[in-house]
Amino acid sequence: MSIWRNAATVEELQERARNTLIEWLGIRFTEIGPDFVRASMPVGAHTHQPMGVLHGGASVALAETVGSTAANLCVDPERELCLGQEINANHLRPVYSGQVTATARPLHRGTRSQVWQIEIRDEQERLVCVSRLTMAVVAANHK
Repeated sequence: MSIWRNAATVEELQERARNTLIEWLGIRFTEIGPDFVRASMPVGAHTHQPMGVLHGGASVALAETVGSTAANLCVDPERELCLGQEINANHLRPVYSGQVTATARPLHRGTRSQVWQIEIRDEQERLVCVSRLTMAVVAANHK
């Protein structure tokens, strides 16, 4: 059974990401499951820190992208909007090249807040980063 209140396709999520940090970092949405959102990001010049390793901030940007996207798929966009309130990340393994894939799953979906766990894995499915994202659910302010 799906947890999504407003269904979207991977293509629609990617279109919404145009001209944003998501596009700049090369993040590509790859899958929407019944209770998860998944996206991948290349590891290279745009995502490296000076020592040639995946930048922790790029991992956090990927984690917040998939978690925030998933959170907003769980609310009625005419009435509510989810905004990042807090994020933490534990960086467990360096990545030098290739791509990493993040999967966001909910730990809590309440009326005022949501908490999402995001796992980032390398191409060998090794855990690279674990992140927890808290989202505030606020009233949508349509202009």
